[in-house]
Amino acid sequence: MAHEQMQAPDNTAVRTALWRAMHLQVDPPPHVIEDEIGLQLAAPGDDWRARPDMDPQATSGFRAAIVARARFIDDLIAEQTDQGVTQYVILGAGLDTFAQRKPELASRLRIFEVDQPGTQAWKRHRLDELGHRIPDWLHLVPVDFEAREDWLKKLATAGFDASRPAVIVSTGVTMYLTKDATAATLRQIAGLAPGSTLAMTFLLPTELLDDADRPGLQTSRRGAQASGTPFISFYTPLQVLALAREAGFEDARHVPGALLAERYFADRTDGLRPSSGEDLLLATT
Repeated sequence: MAHEQMQAPDNTAVRTALWRAMHLQVDPPPHVIEDEIGLQLAAPGDDWRARPDMDPQATSGFRAAIVARARFIDDLIAEQTDQGVTQYVILGAGLDTFAQRKPELASRLRIFEVDQPGTQAWKRHRLDELGHRIPDWLHLVPVDFEAREDWLKKLATAGFDASRPAVIVSTGVTMYLTKDATAATLRQIAGLAPGSTLAMTFLLPTELLDDADRPGLQTSRRGAQASGTPFISFYTPLQVLALAREAGFEDARHVPGALLAERYFADRTDGLRPSSGEDLLLATT
């Protein structure tokens, strides 16, 4: 792939990967997730931990929320694989490292990572540089969303079987999309084979956040705006459930971030807890 076609992932994808690595480096065990491969991919330089957005105390809630959602998805994939699902689609894959972190589980699946062509070319190059072979079961699927390419068609070309159930995951994406774009994506996913599952994160409106977490959200919003990727969509749980049902999902559930906090952080003695502000939609066809 020509070098000029490559485009490093956006700041948000890199920050997410660095927070996952920070968890392993600064938080005591037990670790909710162990992932330093994203850090190796991003290669941010020796002083990355001195960045303001990596401050171990100031950003601990965001860091915890990121590792909580990653662990939730890992657990969901393990559960669905045990139930016989063999396809896993990651929309807006960024620096996702499931395939490298969990090769035994991942090799039981066909994994399709969907992202912009430049980002996919960059990731393919970095995996190769780091000695991570791209196995037959891992497909990096370039889709130019800005040119309105049909991601389902591109998936089919890559070997996705629409007649078989799949798990579709979209984390940290909906806030950058219009509600119409998200509704269109939901309709496409709702049309997949019966037994398919969607896990999708969404940001809550400010008024639904804990008081202590509101300043952090405002800081995130300003940062996103400054880097050219503004937050444009927020949803109440009822709104996102309505969107899913209108799209055709028979079963749609709201998974509060607080539930993940209880599941993965309840017995910690260091005070590490996810900030409020991001919840999940879990829907099945």
